[in-house]
Amino acid sequence: MHLIEQTACELLAQGQIFVLATIFRHEGATPRTAGSKMIVTREGRGIGTIGGGSLEAAVMVRATQLIKREQSEVMHFDLSGDVITAKDMICGGSADVLLACVLPTPVNRDLFGQWQQVLEKNRQGCLVTVALQTSDTLYRTTLCLVMSQEKMIGPVPLGQSVLKKVLTTAQTATRIQTLWFEKALVVVEPSVRFTTAYLFGAGHVAQPTAHLAAMVGFQVWVLDDRKDYVNPERFPEAHRVRLLDSFERAFTDLAITSDSYVIIFTHGHLHDKIVLAQALATDAGYIGMIASRRKRNTIYDALRAEGVHQTQIYRVHSPIGLAIGAETPEAVSYTHLTLPTTIGWCRSRWGRGH
Repeated sequence: MHLIEQTACELLAQGQIFVLATIFRHEGATPRTAGSKMIVTREGRGIGTIGGGSLEAAVMVRATQLIKREQSEVMHFDLSGDVITAKDMICGGSADVLLACVLPTPVNRDLFGQWQQVLEKNRQGCLVTVALQTSDTLYRTTLCLVMSQEKMIGPVPLGQSVLKKVLTTAQTATRIQTLWFEKALVVVEPSVRFTTAYLFGAGHVAQPTAHLAAMVGFQVWVLDDRKDYVNPERFPEAHRVRLLDSFERAFTDLAITSDSYVIIFTHGHLHDKIVLAQALATDAGYIGMIASRRKRNTIYDALRAEGVHQTQIYRVHSPIGLAIGAETPEAVSYTHLTLPTTIGWCRSRWGRGH
């Protein structure tokens, strides 16, 4: 789930130097937004992506040159006007990329190990990259991990007044922030609070759905009342698998928020209704239920008869996915995940009003 951080840990453990390329500013339409990153190794191998095309190609070429010099650099890309015409690009925006050369030091090994733990356990923290200018174009970078005002991992080569401002930014940032000082650039990257997808039902369709959800960045929970179905062996990429005593108490101890996604495909219509009724009592941002229109309408009628208001039922997406004539569990799971991931992408890019 955390390819960049995992790769960084592996490379540092092997004693390998690499460049961590991060888009820290973008304006207008760009292939990827601020916070997107990739790793470039000494051999020129790229892990992750910052958008592909000529931008990424230029970064990879320059990164291998910087590795030889153990230096870092800021690259600016103009993707508008005549540049688009000349390079056959259609984005029309601009982006700044920090190419931070990361050395295989004990401090960096510990730092990335701790950062990976922060991300995997969905904890709060900030990765801070300090780039000190050494010439007109080159920088020397230092990384540190800020957990709180009192806890930092790694050195911070900044004066007290500047450090105080950096720590204040790290404590309040909800997205990547850039601070400019005299001959210094500081990039503050808060940990991403992963969106959780709760899959109610551990049948055959749930398996590829869980795989796809994890692959695109969801933290996946799988819940079912069948012991033979809900287990880590069937769902190796799930963050949690939970055996329920009953679907009547399916939401016990679940931290459902407006960022949560609930997908319902249990092994019975009655179970679907029971889970759906509980889901509607939460603040879940997305509620989807696999169903034919006939089954859906029957469940809706039953809920209305129990006093559930129509405005609540309007929150439900059912049937879910795309009508592509899917037959296999894998194809069905793809159609199911298309709608919620699209909604999640739109919310992350434009906010909840869309």
